[in-house]
Amino acid sequence: MAKSVNKALLLGYVGKAPEIRSTAGGTLAASFSLATTERQEDRQGNWIEKTEWHNLVAYGRTAEIVRDYVNKGTRLFIQGKIQTRSWDDKESGQKKYRTEVVVLDLTLLGDGRGENGRSDHRNGQSAPGRRAADPVHQDHEMDAQFGEEALDPSEIPF
Repeated sequence: MAKSVNKALLLGYVGKAPEIRSTAGGTLAASFSLATTERQEDRQGNWIEKTEWHNLVAYGRTAEIVRDYVNKGTRLFIQGKIQTRSWDDKESGQKKYRTEVVVLDLTLLGDGRGENGRSDHRNGQSAPGRRAADPVHQDHEMDAQFGEEALDPSEIPF
């Protein structure tokens, strides 16, 4: 049998507060949406942004991290796999489908602030077992590597 790959890499912003529930087996599950935006130049030279919304689901320890640290507006880097679930609708009897990204790893990015500027860190401490960007360290690394040139936001592709 030939080898295949099912991997999704997403960098974007959470669209609304995650929904937290437990599966029939008692495993914690978190469902949320993530927006990614592409910029493309049209034929007239104008930049057009196209936003794509992705359905995500996380289980177990990753769902706990989502529950405790992810809010509307949180910037995330997601590594996962794509899956499509199906079920029979109880009202219509029709088969329904949902394609989603199962989160295998997530990294919280930015200043750790989600909706309403609320800090994602409790008591100023990092969440155990989660990855997070270190903005201060990153800034020093970037200055050393690229000098102190100002970046033009219009040159950033996302």
